[in-house]
Amino acid sequence: MTAKRRILVTSALPYANGSIHMGHLVEYIQTDIWVRFQKMRGNECWYVCADDTHGTPVMLKAQSLGLQPEEMIARMREEHLADFSAFHIAFDNYYSTHSEENREFCYGIYKALRSNGHIATRTISQLFDPEKQMFLPDRFVKGECPKCGATDQYGDSCDVCGATYAPTELKNPKSAVSGATPVLKESEHYFFKLPDFEAFLKHWTRNGHVHASIANKLDEWFEAGLSEWDISRDAPYFGFEIPDAPGKYFYVWLDAPVGYMASFKNLCAQKDLAFDDFWKADSTAEVYHFIGKDIVYFHTLFWPAMLKGSGYRTPTSVYAHGFLTVNGTKMSKSKGTFVTARTYLDHLNPEWLRYYFAAKLGAGVDDIDLNLEDFVNRVNSDLVGKVVNIASRCAGFIHKQFGGLLSSHNAEPALLKELQDAADGLAKAYEDREYGKAMRDIMALADKVNEYIAAKAPWTLAKNPDTAKEAHDVCTVGLNAFRLLALYLKPVLPKLAEQAEHFLNIDSLLWMDAQSLMLTHKINEFQPMMVRVEGAKVAAMIEASKENLQPTAAPAAAENASGSGTTTASALITHEPFKPVIGIDDFDRIDLRIARIDNAEHVEGAEKLLKLTLNVGAETRTVFAGIKSAYDPASLIGKHTVMVANLAPRKMKFGMSEGMVLAAGPGGKDLWILEPHTGAQPGMRVK
Repeated sequence: MTAKRRILVTSALPYANGSIHMGHLVEYIQTDIWVRFQKMRGNECWYVCADDTHGTPVMLKAQSLGLQPEEMIARMREEHLADFSAFHIAFDNYYSTHSEENREFCYGIYKALRSNGHIATRTISQLFDPEKQMFLPDRFVKGECPKCGATDQYGDSCDVCGATYAPTELKNPKSAVSGATPVLKESEHYFFKLPDFEAFLKHWTRNGHVHASIANKLDEWFEAGLSEWDISRDAPYFGFEIPDAPGKYFYVWLDAPVGYMASFKNLCAQKDLAFDDFWKADSTAEVYHFIGKDIVYFHTLFWPAMLKGSGYRTPTSVYAHGFLTVNGTKMSKSKGTFVTARTYLDHLNPEWLRYYFAAKLGAGVDDIDLNLEDFVNRVNSDLVGKVVNIASRCAGFIHKQFGGLLSSHNAEPALLKELQDAADGLAKAYEDREYGKAMRDIMALADKVNEYIAAKAPWTLAKNPDTAKEAHDVCTVGLNAFRLLALYLKPVLPKLAEQAEHFLNIDSLLWMDAQSLMLTHKINEFQPMMVRVEGAKVAAMIEASKENLQPTAAPAAAENASGSGTTTASALITHEPFKPVIGIDDFDRIDLRIARIDNAEHVEGAEKLLKLTLNVGAETRTVFAGIKSAYDPASLIGKHTVMVANLAPRKMKFGMSEGMVLAAGPGGKDLWILEPHTGAQPGMRVK
């Protein structure tokens, strides 16, 4: 048996002057999935993080709010933790860099570096705000780019031409704090002698600790030559004062990564863990940092060098991910695609985003795109149409006819063995952070299960006493398959897995449980686990995220814009005006599918509606259609028709309508549903 691994995992520390947004969540969801997987494997795995609380931006933000920095960061930590918890991100400890543990580690590391000759001091010239009486960090100076002349550029780089420069090179500089013209002023600063560690870093970065693409990027910095790193800032500054240097403070980027150690030290006190077991130089434990590619320089050069120079161990690996775009472009407040975690939560299920990110993430540093149309379609198709649909199709028969007891017979050992045998490959994909591959493989298994259930049609078998036993066996296979799929998805969808565990009446799923099956097992009654994503709710989230836009007039309501039911060609008869012209891309967004009408019935209290149960291959849908005047319900059963499959569900008086069937005619008895050719199969796309 493989020895249990001891693992410490961190995510980059969110800055304490703003809310969590969807771009941030890529990292925390990626990390949380990996941690949950490790815990399911039985490894000792601890996940720590903290708010990054120091620096000029925090100090100035607190001043603008009329708060002390300590009060503001306490409030922000509470907000951040609430957002993370709502997205099921399960830290073992979420702390703050403004802590005594962090102060002690910063002092200890700095003194060790100083004693070992890795700290230098020298006088430098900086821009100084004469009104605020403070030195200005790069991003608090604005002016004209010295290369292209673009105005309103920050003191470190130009957004127009991409040039980088020192803030002292800006033309016509202004303080972003007061608007005053800054002056040059000299000050003594403290530097970490990063070039002392060049040989070590070249070896470390090429020894499996970072992705190959990151190592290649670091080679460019080595070729350019490593520079000494300014680790000090002048008062006023919110942070830790440097020992033996009154009025000098540690630059926030020195104490931020040390916050990983501080948060873990705080956890050690809570859990009676030995800090040195994870952080001493010869530790055999594993330490992993998950970060964004924008902070690679700090985590793969400064941080390991600081640790090496002060006698601590270096990280096992630093995993970097790319940026998030929305609909193919940078997140935008004007477009409403700069979405905070809280705004998302106000409209949508957090597990939908967890799944979508997982489906997009790999081990590399490529950017990922949140395409909102694809988001709706993929979640509805994969999670609702494939996975949850298996449970909803099979559970009813088990309770109605077999008292909630699964069969004692495994009627499809080859299929279930294929699912069980997938455990090792999926484990490797999770371990390697190839979540996209894992999701594709899991959904391929779900497709096979749905094909099996559709071929066996337990709803037909259950109607005949002679074949009811076979229906029992088929549904037992289906629910065992659902359990395995829920197990494999549990790192990504912990809430769905918890619901599945309750429904199946089983203990919390561990990875090793893939090798067992449920036979002659009592289950609980099925309760809805996940509803379909409604496009209207996505649109509402985007609208709620927009800033500084003029309100637009709402379009006139159309009679058939209800979001469900039946759409007809009656406009040709009543001579209603044509709607605005659309392009082929707009039309192609409509997902038309062949549907078999498995059941049709009158709706009590409704004059025009019939309730249709439509089979679209991988799932069934309920649609309320206004065709009662033209059809007897019994005459529709078994017919094939065409439905709009990606229309947002609509809550009606009589229930939820999950699509729209197509019909033509002037109305009344002269109304005909579209009937495709006889070779059509449920679920086929209509082009």
